[in-house]
Amino acid sequence: MKNDLLRLALIQMKVSADKEENLKAAEDKIKMAAAAGAKIVALPEMFSCPYSNACFRDYAEGEDGETVKRLSAIARAQKIYLVGGTIPELDGDRVYNTSFIFGKNGELIGKHRKVHLFDIDIEGGISFRESDTLTAGEEITVVETEFCKVGVAICYDVRFPEMMRIMALRGAKLIILPAAFNMTTGPVHWDLTMRARALDNQVYFAAVSPARDMEGPYQAYGNSLIVNPWGDFVAHTDESEGIIFGNIDLKKLEKIRNELPLLKHRREEIYKL
Repeated sequence: MKNDLLRLALIQMKVSADKEENLKAAEDKIKMAAAAGAKIVALPEMFSCPYSNACFRDYAEGEDGETVKRLSAIARAQKIYLVGGTIPELDGDRVYNTSFIFGKNGELIGKHRKVHLFDIDIEGGISFRESDTLTAGEEITVVETEFCKVGVAICYDVRFPEMMRIMALRGAKLIILPAAFNMTTGPVHWDLTMRARALDNQVYFAAVSPARDMEGPYQAYGNSLIVNPWGDFVAHTDESEGIIFGNIDLKKLEKIRNELPLLKHRREEIYKL
């Protein structure tokens, strides 16, 4: 029997150039979240590595690397499900932006490689090309937990609503997005996009960002949040470091889906190019 209510924690942390410092900070904060009753904990995008093309390959590790081992160990020790933010994953000569996901016994229950690479050039704003160093993933990721199915995507993936819809159709009731929006797109699109994905798919949607560091190579927007299937904020923070918590109420989700049955009213036979 799946539980109807679970406590989710999002860890918004600053990321330094010192990988060991980042890992230790993440471990400490995961312990704090678990002690406060969280059953699922999520870290932000590139939590162990500065968000910079200059760093990705140098910081990259394989699936058998130290970071994955330590995340597995702390998930097991704290008896939590852990969405391990993202790290640069080395596979052969390729580097991926990858989220490793662990069960409460420390087992690897899934991993998501960022499908849509952040290649943008906004006049007067930000220019960035992840494809200069990173390779795109090819899979949509939904994992099983004792509570519900959970979808995991990464940052720019959220701008492609087809991907989130497929997660919902595959049974996801919670979608977790490690993400690092910037100071150009964040103020105008962050809240709007996350609320839209929750509403469109009648899921709980959680986006977890690094804290903002104006001295670092990339200024993240922060503002980690949890949105319910009605589009209301369950939790929302600002740009600073911290842990936010929210209850994922699966009975409320089913009530909303029954009263406003968007997913049942889909007409696939019409949706053709």
